[in-house]
Amino acid sequence: MTSDTAINKLTVMDKLRSYLKHPGSLIAAVFVMAAAVLTFAALIFLICYILIKGVPYIKPSLFEWKYTTENVSMLPSIINTLIMTVVSLIIAIPLGLFTAIYLVEYSGKNSSKIVAVIRLTTETLSGIPSIVYGLFGMLFFVTYLHWGYSILAGAFTMSIMILPLIMRTAEEALLSVSDSYREASFGLGAGRLRTIFRIVLPAAMPGIAAGIILAIGRIVGETAALMYTAGTVAEIPKNLLSSGRTLALHMYALSSEGFYQNEAYATAVVLLVFVLLINTLSSFIARKITKA
Repeated sequence: MTSDTAINKLTVMDKLRSYLKHPGSLIAAVFVMAAAVLTFAALIFLICYILIKGVPYIKPSLFEWKYTTENVSMLPSIINTLIMTVVSLIIAIPLGLFTAIYLVEYSGKNSSKIVAVIRLTTETLSGIPSIVYGLFGMLFFVTYLHWGYSILAGAFTMSIMILPLIMRTAEEALLSVSDSYREASFGLGAGRLRTIFRIVLPAAMPGIAAGIILAIGRIVGETAALMYTAGTVAEIPKNLLSSGRTLALHMYALSSEGFYQNEAYATAVVLLVFVLLINTLSSFIARKITKA
């Protein structure tokens, strides 16, 4: 018997003795394990269900350049989703990140009235249903600003939706950075801005990246808000003021029409793969930035 095996057996025995002495700990451990197993099982079931229902109906005609009622191509929607995601992030990331930097690095330990208002606003925005964002975007961006149903109107609406998520995750990531990093940088003569951008932000990048990945997932999966702002035109937009449906909206349109259920399941498979690819790419970029 190796030393590692002996240590593992002693650890297991210690845990068993601890559970026998404290039955409440055993019950809590069982509930935690059951919750983890159920969550994992639900995820696996959902993925398997989508793959089984959708993979047999994936065919080349679904990826033709132009959408028609015969091929119901999803390629224009994939391109629209990429454009919508990039434009929304370009708008939301600087606003959310700079707001988080202000709250953590410049507002001080004592919360002022401005900070309290910002936090209250953020919490309020994060709890508003997406349909309300869609109605606001339709009234303001589409009607008042005369942008019409367009990618730009949808991107601005989505940027408002994901702004609280990016801001709060960035704030928590910045707060998790030890003050010793800042003190060491100040002690070496670095200024506040240099400390923030060269020391604090790289250390907080994994948490910031996690918020951005969650924001991407919300953009890719949104339908209600984009239905009232970006429109449902199934074609590649000529510019940002052109209408276009995203992949999730394309899947919703196919399933609601009732004639393309199989194609809707195939679109769900592509949407699942699309989200996984974007999350993997985002994590890879975040790791590169952190190492740099």
